[in-house]
Amino acid sequence: MNHRHDRQPQPQAIDEDVATHVYLCTGCPLGCRLEVDAVDDEVVEVRGFNCRKGDRYGRQEHLDPRRPLSTTIWIEGAAIRRVPVRTAEPVPRDQLVAVVEALRGLRIAAPVKRGEVVVADVLGTGIDVIVTRELPAVGQRDHLTTGQDPPASEA
Repeated sequence: MNHRHDRQPQPQAIDEDVATHVYLCTGCPLGCRLEVDAVDDEVVEVRGFNCRKGDRYGRQEHLDPRRPLSTTIWIEGAAIRRVPVRTAEPVPRDQLVAVVEALRGLRIAAPVKRGEVVVADVLGTGIDVIVTRELPAVGQRDHLTTGQDPPASEA
């Protein structure tokens, strides 16, 4: 006697427990419309992506959304008054405003080099804020545009 049909199938996730969330993927230029199925805080499936970045982006966006941050801060002693900066890594979305507020009154002094860290571990996030433009101090020759070595007095 065969009892295979007597066995009950193991219960699967009930469809009404699954919530579908829709996101626009910014992982590449395609801008796919992602559908992320999740039960509580567990991603069950990601649909709608056309490249492998989409699956990763959908999971990240649902569980821990982050955004890159670019802004400007005050600089003293340079030919311009503000210098562009950015976070070295994307910041948790719920901390973006706090990071911007922390940078609001920050002033640095020229010269600065591109990639220089101006704030390490901003607000305890583990993320650095870096300069994205080299600015010499006023009166220093801009060696990037002249292509010459600095005089010994400026080195």
